[in-house]
Amino acid sequence: MISILLPVYNNAPHLGECLDSILAQSEASWELIAIDDHSEDESWSILQRYALRDSRIRPRRNMGAKGIVPALTLALKYSRGSYITRMDADDLMPVDKLKILKRVLQEHGPGWIATGKVRYFSDGSLGEGYRRYERWLNHLMDTGRHYEEIYRECVLPSPCWMAYREALLICGAFGQGVYPEDYDLAFRFYKHRMRIAASGEVLHLWRDHPGRASRTVMAYAGHTFLPLKLRYFLEIDYRPSRPLAVWGAGRKGKETAKFLQEEGIHFHWVCNTPSKWGKDIYGIRMESPEAIGELDNPQVIVLVAAPDARPVIKAQLEGWGLAVGRDYFFFC
Repeated sequence: MISILLPVYNNAPHLGECLDSILAQSEASWELIAIDDHSEDESWSILQRYALRDSRIRPRRNMGAKGIVPALTLALKYSRGSYITRMDADDLMPVDKLKILKRVLQEHGPGWIATGKVRYFSDGSLGEGYRRYERWLNHLMDTGRHYEEIYRECVLPSPCWMAYREALLICGAFGQGVYPEDYDLAFRFYKHRMRIAASGEVLHLWRDHPGRASRTVMAYAGHTFLPLKLRYFLEIDYRPSRPLAVWGAGRKGKETAKFLQEEGIHFHWVCNTPSKWGKDIYGIRMESPEAIGELDNPQVIVLVAAPDARPVIKAQLEGWGLAVGRDYFFFC
């Protein structure tokens, strides 16, 4: 059986559509553990009505600490399935989503995470940022190069993955209390060497609207992502025996420099702006990118945000014999 974990907070306007899409699944062996997370609207009543229609829908109220991590932890506690997936209460499932994710997972085995392509939609106009993220995610599904890109953005769509229960528990499930929780979980899958198998089909319809948590909750604000990336980089990929270089002197480059200094880590700092070369920032001498080519077996964190600069930097790094995901890492 598949256990679907569904945190619900003030989702009354879209919850019925979400539940209808679950009830319409071609895969019949599932249970829905829906956790009402202190909602102040009609969400709980909607869940109760749907539970009367289908015994596979098992709603509960979160009586403890509010938040998506406590809600997911509670849902997992009361779930009984061998396969675990999660869903967002404002989104929709294509009719074969559960069947395909289950099949992909069974074909690959316990050391894998199953996922698939996504499509954003909106009741109003859809921002270019969401379109760009959709294109990037779906390209990863086609290439299978998720972990090479993991320091750029979250490589697993939070409501579109499936794992064996035991594998999820080995990776710590939702008990870390770290936000953004979906990105944190993706890093823990990476840390535990869980491989990713992706379907080429669109398996999740992701709704954008003004009340979406990624727009309204501070835990998902942009400033929370870089410290999370850096902590996992130091834990998983950083090799203290190798020289480390930071490429970029913008806001994120400066934040990274401060972070590394606080951790007591020595690094070289390069940028593309000649007027900054030879100057000290935070006591670190700024250098030309050519300095990287003179280092012996370096690792490089790239924090240059300009899209047109990325292929140029990539070509330069690979010209020095460096490989993505081992020697250099794009953080934006």
